[in-house]
Amino acid sequence: MINFLHAYHPEPILISLGPINIYWYGFFIVLAIITAIFITLQLASSYNIKKERIIDLSFWLIIGGIIGARFYHILLELPYYLKYPLDIIKIWQGGLAIHGSIIAGILILWFFSKKNKIDFFRLAAIIAPGLALGQAIGRWGNYFNQELFGPPTNLPWGIPINLINRPMEYISYNFFHPAFLYESLGNLIIFIILIFGHFFLIKYKKSYKKAGAYITLSYLALYSILRFFLEFIRIDATPIFLGWRWPQIASILIVILSLIILIKNLTTPSELEKK
Repeated sequence: MINFLHAYHPEPILISLGPINIYWYGFFIVLAIITAIFITLQLASSYNIKKERIIDLSFWLIIGGIIGARFYHILLELPYYLKYPLDIIKIWQGGLAIHGSIIAGILILWFFSKKNKIDFFRLAAIIAPGLALGQAIGRWGNYFNQELFGPPTNLPWGIPINLINRPMEYISYNFFHPAFLYESLGNLIIFIILIFGHFFLIKYKKSYKKAGAYITLSYLALYSILRFFLEFIRIDATPIFLGWRWPQIASILIVILSLIILIKNLTTPSELEKK
């Protein structure tokens, strides 16, 4: 794997069928979505949720998640898109911000849970592990687009970046930190933690609501911590506020909010514990 990453020069197009191009980015996004839905369906029965509900929810999460991720990315890069408005629709070139997808997903989950009278955290808990694994898969689309890498490195797993994709200050360097790989591996670890946590809590906790809150908040906190530290080596453009990259600020806010909700959940007895 290390030798492959160090020697291989990825190209964005997977297959060309005449005037139609199929991109690696799109392929990995679709693969990530399918995998996430499969994992969620497997977990649904543990929370006594019908799989038909998950299929319905998945449709809205896919549409809303992509729109939210794209909209959030456009806001972060607003000067560029004001200059090149037609690039807004070129989603195959990359440009999906996970924080936008998470925000949209939470809103959709909230309305869906209220409409179908299903506990919000119970729904979120069965989605979180698949989401983490989907992120681990989807980051490989960034690799083929050569859009998520860190500063130059001499490490044996450094990846080559084409001249056109290098920032001007690093134009003379050839190999860069594979930031996409670090995040992919981090998300894979989060997936494993959530899966083990899921089965542990379902086995030993009597309250589905509390178990769901633990899993959901653990995902939000763990991913935000991962993203916070990865931002130190990411060199892609993003708004800076008070000396911090904007995704770091968003991650800190998510961690704080998750801890507040988790502490409140821990100190509030469940319905069964009240009896």
